[in-house]
Amino acid sequence: MSVYDSIINGLNEAIEYEKGELKNVTVNRVRIASLPRFHGPEIKEIREKHRLSQQVFARALGVSKKTVEAWEADRNVPEGPAQRMLELIDKDENLFEKYAILSRE
Repeated sequence: MSVYDSIINGLNEAIEYEKGELKNVTVNRVRIASLPRFHGPEIKEIREKHRLSQQVFARALGVSKKTVEAWEADRNVPEGPAQRMLELIDKDENLFEKYAILSRE
């Protein structure tokens, strides 16, 4: 089947589905949790809860120490992926170790 034919076939199936004419279709609906908004004091609290310096916390997140400093001072706010990562770190005290992001010796 050519790319053109595949696209046309997909469009026709979409039209049939919208009209309710396409049978035996599985629909999966997902709910995405809203993105949290962590600010300076909360970020510092998360970092300190894990007993990490700004330098180590930054390296574990893949950002610079200056970025963590700016977050904690509320000069800058983390973007979406960093906010989600902060949420996961906050919820799971063992996340860094569990995924071998860091190890304590």
